[in-house]
Amino acid sequence: MSKENLSDWPPSQTSTEEEEEEEDDGEPKVCQVCGDRATGYHFNAMTCEGCKGFFRRAMKHPTKFCCPRQGVCVITKNNRRQCQACRLHKCQSIGMLKESFVSVAIVIMSKEAVEKRRSQIRRNRMVEEPPVLSPQQEAVIQELFNAHEKTFDITFSHFQFRPIDRDLNPMSVWNQTASGQSVKQTRRMDNLSSSYSTSTSTSFSSSSCSLEDEEKDRSDGGKNTVFTTLPDEADLTTNMEEKKKEEKEKKEDRSDGGKNTVFTTLPHIADLTTYMIQNIINFAKGLPSFRALAIDDQISLLKGAMFEMMQIRFNMMFNVKTGIWECGPLTYCMDDAVRAGFQRHLLDPLMRFHYTLRNLQLQEVEYVLMQAISLFSPDRPGVINHGVIDSLQEKLAIALKVHIDSKRAKPEKHLLYPKILACLTEMRTMNEEYTKQVLQIQDIQPGNSFDPLILEVVSKDP
Repeated sequence: MSKENLSDWPPSQTSTEEEEEEEDDGEPKVCQVCGDRATGYHFNAMTCEGCKGFFRRAMKHPTKFCCPRQGVCVITKNNRRQCQACRLHKCQSIGMLKESFVSVAIVIMSKEAVEKRRSQIRRNRMVEEPPVLSPQQEAVIQELFNAHEKTFDITFSHFQFRPIDRDLNPMSVWNQTASGQSVKQTRRMDNLSSSYSTSTSTSFSSSSCSLEDEEKDRSDGGKNTVFTTLPDEADLTTNMEEKKKEEKEKKEDRSDGGKNTVFTTLPHIADLTTYMIQNIINFAKGLPSFRALAIDDQISLLKGAMFEMMQIRFNMMFNVKTGIWECGPLTYCMDDAVRAGFQRHLLDPLMRFHYTLRNLQLQEVEYVLMQAISLFSPDRPGVINHGVIDSLQEKLAIALKVHIDSKRAKPEKHLLYPKILACLTEMRTMNEEYTKQVLQIQDIQPGNSFDPLILEVVSKDP
């Protein structure tokens, strides 16, 4: 083979493509409907993109077209839009067929039918593949439940407390202005007194508390009741002597360092709160994911979630029928919180919250997951490592959602997950008000009523 022949070997790719183009040029690439440049075979005929789309639309939405010129129009690139009847006739005459679709039913199907079919497919997949907790999620839930069982004393057998005093007698000092008190404190007491008086007439009063108060009122002749109406003339004549006795009692109260308290149930409620706080701290310390956080983040999370976690635990002992919290042998009604100094604009929404949450009829595991989601909230004041805490909360929320979907029947789980999240949000709105009222009670009645642990939890210092 000569050098000239070698220089031409192998044949170039360009020359091969030119030969193929020359072969293809033998077939005219024009639309058989309008004469425009064709882009290929569409619906069994060589057509342009415009005629392809026109034929598809005509098949998808069948319409009876009429020709104004008795069906003798010549379809060209320029006038193809002027007569749809002749254009469709020309499409069919050159052999365009709607049956050439891969699936006629799918192409002709309306948007509504397509969406309905997709929804049915999704439902079938959900039926075929029900949600199941992964081994990791099962392990997390078991870890939380074990920590909860060790720190939740439903019998309150280890609760050591000062006896609860439901005597209303000390409340009567709210109706008088003690000499030497600041105007600000006097107004606070008046507000609390009026709040309590209104509360005693609401449904928040449980039958046990009301009966107990009535028996005490009968035994002392009605002297120790809070005035909810204006006294008559006979009462005005007797009040002069009572005022002298009350002034003497006030002097004794100031001289004994506040032992005779204004808020009669406060010492017991403070002991109960301290007991709950200690158990919640032990619950958090029992979680490896919590112990792995920086100590500053641990403190911030506990302080931010303490009120919410206490209410979640109290809700497990709430009796919807009676409106009473049954804590082992002890029972509490909302009047006990009023006698401890808390006010209606906290207690009213709090009572509604307990009814709402308890009516969801949550399982104990779901209560535990609620506590954990509340605990690992990355937006608490003072939190530094938001990313890690946010990831932990997200995993817990997903575990709760999957648990509800996999463990509950359809009627029970309907909207249960969003309702639980709404309850968590509702508690967040009451958290700040609770802190405000605790500090206000401490300001009105200083002394040893509140344990330092409570004051540390509600303090805003990091």
